[in-house]
Amino acid sequence: MLLTLTNTQPPATDLGFLLHKHPDRAQRYSLSFGAAHVFYPEAGEARCTACLLVDVDPVELVRGKSRAGGGLLDQYVNDRPYAASSFLSVAIGQVFSTALTGRCAARPELAAQPLPLTAHLPVTPARGDEDLVPALFEPLGYEVEIARLPLDKRFLDWGDSPYVSLTLSATITVKDLLSHLYVLLPVLDNAKHYWVGQDELEKLLRHGADWLAHHPDKGRITRRYLRHKWSLAREALARLEIVEDDSSETAPDEADSAGDAVAAPDLTSITAEEVAVEAPLSLNEARIQTVMAELAAAGVETVVDLGCGDGKLLSRLIKERRFTRLVGLDVSARALEIAADRLRLDRLPPRLRERIQLWHGGLTYRDARIEGFDAATVIEVIEHLDENRLATFERVLFQCARPRLVIVTTPNVEYNVNYEFLPAGRLRHPDHRFEWTRAEFASWGQRVAAAFGYAVRFVPVGEVDATVGAPTQMAVFVRSEGSPSAPPPQPSPTRGEGGGA
Repeated sequence: MLLTLTNTQPPATDLGFLLHKHPDRAQRYSLSFGAAHVFYPEAGEARCTACLLVDVDPVELVRGKSRAGGGLLDQYVNDRPYAASSFLSVAIGQVFSTALTGRCAARPELAAQPLPLTAHLPVTPARGDEDLVPALFEPLGYEVEIARLPLDKRFLDWGDSPYVSLTLSATITVKDLLSHLYVLLPVLDNAKHYWVGQDELEKLLRHGADWLAHHPDKGRITRRYLRHKWSLAREALARLEIVEDDSSETAPDEADSAGDAVAAPDLTSITAEEVAVEAPLSLNEARIQTVMAELAAAGVETVVDLGCGDGKLLSRLIKERRFTRLVGLDVSARALEIAADRLRLDRLPPRLRERIQLWHGGLTYRDARIEGFDAATVIEVIEHLDENRLATFERVLFQCARPRLVIVTTPNVEYNVNYEFLPAGRLRHPDHRFEWTRAEFASWGQRVAAAFGYAVRFVPVGEVDATVGAPTQMAVFVRSEGSPSAPPPQPSPTRGEGGGA
């Protein structure tokens, strides 16, 4: 299979710096399923083309395996050696790994520079959906050229094949182009040659972090990339802040049944109707903007983000000079790795790098490291805690850490009726232990404020429904004047106390 990348902005040979592949040398790379070759058929001042040729050994793919799903014919006679697929995606990830991260050691300024690039794939699967290719690439700004490839007509008129010749043109960075291809080639093929699990979900979020959440076809992309594994697709969409279910995630025969937040079918088909129901709900952006406005209004300089996840809020806060110290704390080591990648910690200038830290830790143990901050943010976190652990969390945050400002957001369960394909009784995310009504959240906030010497007010986040309120509810706690900033003398939770995790 073949991928060509062409740059037409002089000096066009800058493409070699960006790909970390010298135009004067042909290079070979060993892969588990064959070999990859990189070479340049042209490398001039006005035009430079790099070719990635992937040589798949179909025999090696099944050697030593007791059986393959399609029988002997599918094992040895198949389209894997020539059709763009997950094999090409893996080759891109290994051969162009540095370019995929957006780094250019020799010419750092080039990495962020959009170039007039053209990618050509001579044989690309496009099975069963004529509109799939433009639906995936045109929203990303590409000019898409498609030529349907005919089947061999020497003996019979077989008609067109399920493959197209695909050319993509855009003024874009090399990193973005490679990231789009890395994710979308397996989506077009609608298959993968390897097991899909949690690691593949993390790859999707890592390579799609900058564009997937805003793609109008994000639901279909996510499901096809994850081989229609419902639980993984649901988690990915939730982490992309797509809180509403769509019709493809609810099989027709279960739409009227009682909501089961655990079991669900693996899906094998996508329809236009299923895609159309995915409404763009930018709750994440609304939350971030609202939280940042509160922090700015309070004039805080140091912030700890508890349950920081993959660092969406921190990536915005680090851009504001007013915040002199930022810390993200999360119980998931993997989430912190993703946050570090999102924040580009290893590439931040020293003055920025010294302002931010990521720490591994839980929310139900006292941690002296989080004491002394002006503000603490707890964004869409408390609903992931068991309710019987909330008392411990309250003491850790409001009694021990005791910042002068605390911002907590959580879903408003009343708003769930506006999600047409969310069955009654089902929560927005399978890991949510609870979701509160506005009255329940207000009761909790007022009790906590009274117990620990804070004043509290409540702010709706997102579009407000006149009957059921906003999709997200936020509590802003401000430590009362005269209330001590140091922890009271009561015993604090430690490991082994309070049911900590």
